[in-house]
Order: sequence, then structure tokens, then C-alpha cells
Amino acid sequence: MRHLLRCIALGLAFALAAALVPAAAATAADTDSPDGSWAVAPVAGGYQVTLRLKGQLEARDALPELAVNGTSVGFAQQSPDGRTLTVVTTDPAAAKPSSVRLAWNGEVPDAATAPATSRAPTAAPRSSGKTVPVDPTSRGHYAVVRADYDFGDTALTLSGLGDRAVEERAAVWVPAGAPGPRPVVIFLHGRHSACYDPTAKKTDNTHWPCTAGFQPIASYHGYDESAAVLSSHGYVVVSISADGINAQDNPYSDDAGTLARGQLVIDHLDLLAQANAGRAPGMSPLLKGRLDLRDVGLMGHSRGGEGVVKAALLNAALPRPYGIKAVLPLAPIDFGRETLPDVPMAVILPYCDGDVSNQQGQHFYDDTRYADPSDKVLRTSLMVMGADHNFFNSEWTPGVSVAPSSDDWSNEDDATCGQNSPTTTRLTAAQQYQVGVAYIAGFFRFAMGGETGLAAMFDGSQGRTTSVGAATVLQEGQMPRSQRLDVAPLQGPTSTVHFSGFATSEFCASMSDRSPQSGLPSCTKSTATGRFPSFTPANYGPNVTATPLLHVSWTSPGTMSVDLPQDQHNVGRYDALTLRAAIDDVSTAADLTLTVVDGAGRTEATTVSSVSDALSVLPGTGTLLPKTWLRTVQWPVARMKHVNVHDIRRVLVSTATPTGGVFLSDLAFQSSAVGAGGPSRLPQVSITGTEANEGNGPGTATVSLRLSHTSRVPVVANVQSLAGTGTQVTTGAQQVVIPPGQREVAVRIPIIGNTLPEPTADTVYKVFVVDPANAVIGQDFAHITVHDDDQATSAAN
Repeated sequence: MRHLLRCIALGLAFALAAALVPAAAATAADTDSPDGSWAVAPVAGGYQVTLRLKGQLEARDALPELAVNGTSVGFAQQSPDGRTLTVVTTDPAAAKPSSVRLAWNGEVPDAATAPATSRAPTAAPRSSGKTVPVDPTSRGHYAVVRADYDFGDTALTLSGLGDRAVEERAAVWVPAGAPGPRPVVIFLHGRHSACYDPTAKKTDNTHWPCTAGFQPIASYHGYDESAAVLSSHGYVVVSISADGINAQDNPYSDDAGTLARGQLVIDHLDLLAQANAGRAPGMSPLLKGRLDLRDVGLMGHSRGGEGVVKAALLNAALPRPYGIKAVLPLAPIDFGRETLPDVPMAVILPYCDGDVSNQQGQHFYDDTRYADPSDKVLRTSLMVMGADHNFFNSEWTPGVSVAPSSDDWSNEDDATCGQNSPTTTRLTAAQQYQVGVAYIAGFFRFAMGGETGLAAMFDGSQGRTTSVGAATVLQEGQMPRSQRLDVAPLQGPTSTVHFSGFATSEFCASMSDRSPQSGLPSCTKSTATGRFPSFTPANYGPNVTATPLLHVSWTSPGTMSVDLPQDQHNVGRYDALTLRAAIDDVSTAADLTLTVVDGAGRTEATTVSSVSDALSVLPGTGTLLPKTWLRTVQWPVARMKHVNVHDIRRVLVSTATPTGGVFLSDLAFQSSAVGAGGPSRLPQVSITGTEANEGNGPGTATVSLRLSHTSRVPVVANVQSLAGTGTQVTTGAQQVVIPPGQREVAVRIPIIGNTLPEPTADTVYKVFVVDPANAVIGQDFAHITVHDDDQATSAAN
């Protein structure tokens, strides 16, 4: 991995898009706030907002933001000591600031419970009582032995951290007596404090190795029971430590450590390959000849979730890739909107996540659905009701962890997610941990081991919610292409979809006018990003079109008629008619009728409510709750008794309540299957940067997108520019097409010139390639260096 491109350490300082405003006199200086002291000063074309915290910034998986007058103005650059945050913004609110606060996911923490909806509180969805026929937490028949390794705190250097050193350390579980080479599953924990003082009970996340009196936090031991259960069923499980990345990803990476985490996973796979061959001094002899590295699974929690996706993409680019067959992002971040086709994937989202509170990992599912038209694998997204972010890891759980830890849902009295509320839906810490064991062990046993008794945890075949331990789990899923007939993805108008009677029937995308380049209206005008996982703006793709789908609303009867594709009328081979659905953010109740029509004109109908809870309102009030989250409706084909299922010509979706509004997507016939996973063979698309002179008026900087090899079909990608420490480049996105047979295209990024000196002579901005189709991400970020010609003019004057 050390041969990969070296990252330039420039920090993270991005402002949200806004109109430029003239520079003005200093607006505020050294003003106190609950978070610390703040100041706002004019810079060329905008304002520099600075917050000096009272203490070290909390180690969280989300990126910190600054909010002016209660509204976030962008992601903050962190000082190396974690005590000062800075944003350069063109937001006019900074001209007259009354407050500057620390924010996460667009919300100031102590304001996140303010009412943002007129809906009455609703109860959490209850399970239909159906449970999984196989207990995923039960031990298998193999005894488990340990083969841990530890080569010290500075054994590796990672280019994704600017060649800083990190540890090479892992806990390893091996099934004793299991015959032959065994499948391998790697766990990667997320971002938590790296070090702690066991005497003073203090944590530190700015030094690596730990300073005197501090010792590493064993976050990699937080999944020990999952590892032991999975290993007892015949898997070698390797849980790797990433404290060194957690302590250094703030100032020394361009992507919050995502590349470094992916590199760390590949480095451990390389080490395991050497151990398997008996060529790794210091590794346990128990590993020699025991590892089947053609059959590998990856689980990553939080920032580790995006890390294992990155690892799978890095692996696909290797000359001899490992056989990564399954990926499980658990409560993941998805800063870069990377897609992962061709590998079975289960995204797990906790409903009461107070860290990654916008559940942005949902984009992994949404973006990957049609990224490869020939995709042959299962993907699913699961919402665990009552779960927070941290308690899947025992070392992040108060009362269990050795080092200090906390509940990430900070409002303990919140009616839905607060642990002190009499109406809370929260699981206990012990219950949530067991749900984590069930889904971590269960997914790999299902996806890699072929244990079909666990399928109901992932494929929605039970029809409604699923009971797993004490948890109610909601599901959405897409089956392999060979087991799926796409009737209408419902991402945009087609000649086979017709509407009548609806008050609104429009395709929409994103939220709060974030993606004007899409040509689609926003699916919601709300700015409460925490309530809309599918529409929430990604950190490195805030303007990229998010999850196009259909929005219909009605005050009188309406119908959508969808014709099946020609010569594909035989649906008897499929398990169910499926549709993703959710009630919209303004309706309080809605139901639909699904009708199939055969070639003889005979019909069969059912209501959504009779087969699914997808159109029920999820619980909570405020700016983080309730979530608007699509669930998969399944109508079994076996119940269509009065039509010829070998000759279905049309599907009708019609209103079943007097009024309502819903989001719809992915109308299909599907059968449950995992499919044959492996590294994607799609070309990788990479972005390269450039330099440009500012000038005194509008201009451009030209970056390029390049494929690792040509494609026979058009490759579509999105290029996102991000405002940084100056104002010459603003935040914006554009879609780019690389024609068949062509490897490279140029992309022009607008530059706004002016006659005012910037803070520095050269200002470096970031540009990302995100959310590709017919390709996967290679090098996802680059830099545009803009030379300020006003510096010399100012000096001459």
C-alpha cells in the first residue's frame, strides 16, 4: 500500500455554497459562547469564523462544523491540538454574527431537540412477532484459540496520513480443528479517542504514540463476542487496531483518514498472506496454511465503515486482489459517496445515532443500486430501532469499557431516544451489543457461508419488521440482477410509467435546493439533514444529486400505471413484487393499493398496509427525528391466485386513503439470493488536480478524470468542488460523462477572481469525484492551487 499516492496534509476547511459578499470591517472578536470564545474577521470576499474551544474537541466520527446564528456555515478546519476550529465562509450571516457554536451534522447539539415538525409523537414500529429461525448469536461446534499479534505503535507508515506512523496490532480468533484453509473476516473500529490516562480517567486524541501516563484505548477489542461467535462457526476473525489513525487523521489527511483506513486493512491482509505462507516472523504458527484469502469479509464501524469500503476499492485495483466477498458497514460515515458494486453489502443504521445522526451511510446502499447494471449480488440496508452509535462496541460503552466512554445520544430525556424517558424506545447497552453480535456474525454466515436460515435478517422475506434479540429491525433490499426484474426504478420519467389523478407526481432528489444542476426539485425543503438519510448532503459531495425518486401526493384518487418490459411478462419465477416506500415528511397517514394485471385483463390487488409497515410514520419529534426512510414492501407472488403470473402485463399503484403523500422507488419483481461476490472489474475513475491564476474576473481551472481502462458503455461521475481557506472557488457539483472507448476528460471548475488579497498567496482547494456509474472510485480527491495575483499588487501599493 505504500506505493499509493501520497496525501498532502492540508486539513479540512470547507464552506457551504453562498453568494459572495463584499469584505467588511471586523464584525466580532473574542466573544464568549457556551463552547468557547469566537471571532469573525473579514477576508477577501467573505469572513473567517474562528471558535476557540474550552477543551480538546470531542473525538467523534462526524466532522465538526461551525454554526453562525444557529445555522451551519461549513465544515471546520481543526488545529493540530484539537482546540481551535476555523471556517472561511461567504454566508451573509457572518456579517452580523450574534453567536458562533460548534455543530455536528448541521445541528448545534443543545438545539437538536427543538420542534421541527407538527406531527404528533408516534410509537416505535413493533415487530410482527416473526423471528429468525436460526439464532445468529449461538456458538458453533469449533473451539476457538487466539493468535493475536502486536508489532508496536509505529510499525507502519501510511501515505494516507502523510507517511505518519501507526500501530500494527490485532486480535485474532482461529477455529481449532476446522479443516483446511478457513474464510477470513476483518473488523475495523471507528473514530474514538486514541489514548487514556487510567489514573486521571482522561482521554487524548491528538498524540500518537500516547504520551507519558497515557495508554492506547483497545477499541479493537470492542467486538470480541462477535469475533468469538463467528470463529466458532469456522471463520478466522482479525480485529485490527486503528488508534494511530484516529489520533492523526485531523491534521494529516485530506479525507478524514478514509484512505489511511483502507490502506491499513490492505496492509493487514498483506501481513496475513505472509503468515499463511509461513514467511511472517512474529506471527502465530496457528495461521500458517489456515487462511483462505480468496474468501474474505470486512466489517467496519463508523469511520471504519467507510474505511472497509475504501479497502474493497483499493483491493480491486491490485494486480492480484484478495477475494473480498462481503462488506458490512456498521453505523458508517460516507463522506465521499463511493459506490461498491459487485460485493454483497449490508449497511446497518442505528435509529438513535447521536454521532452520525444523519445516517449518511445510507448513501452506500442508495448510490450502489444501479452503479453496475450487471451487478450480481445482494445489498441491503437495515434500520435498528432503539440503537445508538456507540454501544455496538463494548469499549465505547459506559459501565463496560475500560477507558472513559459515553452515550452519543446526548439528550437523555428525549421521548424516543433518551435513556431516562419513560417512553423511550432505546435498547439497553447489553441488548444493543447482542444485536450487533447477531448482525455481524449473521451477515458473514449468510453471505459467505450460505446459511439460508439467516436470510430473513437481510432480505425482507418476512414481509414486515424483523425481531432480532430485543430489537425491531426495518429493512430494504435489492437482489442480484439475475434474480430481479426491474419494472421501474422510478428515478426519472420513462415511457412505461403513466400518472392520473395525483395532486403531485414528480421526480425529485436531494433536499433544500442542494442540487440545482440535477434539474429536479428537492424532495424536501427542510434543512434538518438528520431526518433524511437518503437526501442528506455528503461532506465531500454536498451538491451531488442524492437519491432521485418519485414523490406523489393526493387529495383525491390517483393511479400510477407501469407497463412491464416487453417479453418479460413471466414473473412466476420470482418470490415477490417489491417496492421501496416511505410516507413523505408532511403527511400523517397514507396507504396505497398495488394491483397486477395479466394479459387477459384479470386483476389481483392488495394494500401496502396489509403486507408491510413501510407507510407508517417512524417515531420522534425534533430536528433529528422522525426519520424519513424508505422500506421495501414485499407482496409474495404466491399470493397472486387470481391472475396468470406467467403473463403479467402491468402494475398499478393507486391511492387507498383520501389524502396522503409518499416517496416511491425501485418497483421490481425479486427473488432472495446473495449472488457471487468478488472484486469489481469495472474501471476505476480518478481525479487529478491543477494550478490556476486567480485573475480579476470569472475564470476556470481545469482538472481531469481518468479511467484505469476504457469502458464499452458511458461512465457517469460527479465532480464536487469545495470552498476552502479562500473564496476563489465555491462549493458546487457537476455531472461528467466519459464516452465509451475514451479514458480521460477535462473538467472546468469556475474560479471567481477579485482585486482583494487572499489570506495567502496560494490557496489550495479540494475537488472530489463521487458517485460514479459504470465505474468505481480510484483516487477520489485532488487539489486546485489558485495563485493570488492581488498579493503582489497590494505589496506594490
